[in-house]
Amino acid sequence: MKLAICVLTGVSCLCLLLLAGQVTGSQAPQSDPGKILLKDYRPVSIYKIPVTSVAKAKYRVIDVHSHPYAKTEQDVDRWVKALDEAGIEKTIILTDGPDFKFDKVHAMYSRYSSRFEVWCGFDYTGYDKPGYGPAAVAELERCVKLGARGVGEEGDKGKGLGWGKAAGMHLDDPRMDPLLEKCADLRIPINIHVADPIWMYQKMDATNDGMMNAVDWRLDNQPGIVGHSGMIDVLERAVKRHPRTTFIACHVANLCYDLGRLGQLLDRCPNLYADISARYAETATIPRFTAKFCEKYQDRLFYGTDMGFDLDMYRTTFRILESADEHFYAPMFGYHWSYSGFALPDQILRKLYRENALKVFKR
Repeated sequence: MKLAICVLTGVSCLCLLLLAGQVTGSQAPQSDPGKILLKDYRPVSIYKIPVTSVAKAKYRVIDVHSHPYAKTEQDVDRWVKALDEAGIEKTIILTDGPDFKFDKVHAMYSRYSSRFEVWCGFDYTGYDKPGYGPAAVAELERCVKLGARGVGEEGDKGKGLGWGKAAGMHLDDPRMDPLLEKCADLRIPINIHVADPIWMYQKMDATNDGMMNAVDWRLDNQPGIVGHSGMIDVLERAVKRHPRTTFIACHVANLCYDLGRLGQLLDRCPNLYADISARYAETATIPRFTAKFCEKYQDRLFYGTDMGFDLDMYRTTFRILESADEHFYAPMFGYHWSYSGFALPDQILRKLYRENALKVFKR
């Protein structure tokens, strides 16, 4: 099928009509293939091949990466029902930082303390003022005393921690040393989001492989941002600087396009782990390579979702991990790619789903 591409006169880059929300042809009838926008592209596989339905995970699961998606007690009740149907034993709720009001989230989810574990965030108040550190450490200790079992998801896409609020301060900054060392003292892990998928940093033109998703999260137009590779270097420096502290690089450290580099990072940093949350679409396009990576680093990876609590979402992740299905689509992902399953063996599934989390998070 020919997908429409527009060339902007006098501009060096090409832009897929995905970017042209105001283009008149966006309402064109689907019968005109020359005017189908990439954002509306919804292919249906015609291959007559096996289709696996995985209604429930093969083994009990600990989801190490989720957020307070349920905003009411009724929603929490619905979530627990979905967990039961999916076979998920426990979910870790990452509160992202003080702005998410850890106390309120913890109070809501503590009704199901055996099903949810709430983590807190770092307080960056006054990070750019002399004397930053002691107050943030005290707040961390307060949250842990209240019930926080870890820290995260701390985020830095290149502008600074706190998702850019602590501008210019990254994980390897000396100002972070007291907090990272205190986590080691308290024996709590840190879930850290560094960078974003590589496509977000690349030019938004017709050569960008992940254009359909990348344009919504683009970072190529952000001045003064640390690039993708530079953020991975930041992560490595911080992890090596604090060998007593346990770090979890969520979303496979956003190295889904270069799992080899993530493997090298894991080899050099024994206190670093990775969760696979929200990167199923990016890795299910290279199923054989990903399966080999999971085999080699089966003791360093955790299952996670980070995509709400819809039952079909859980089942899609199970299908990718457990089955050998090929060339299928999932509307929940924002790419034009088709996906294939990893067909992970039982030993790896048990570790990925639950055993690694039990071992690493043991207090």
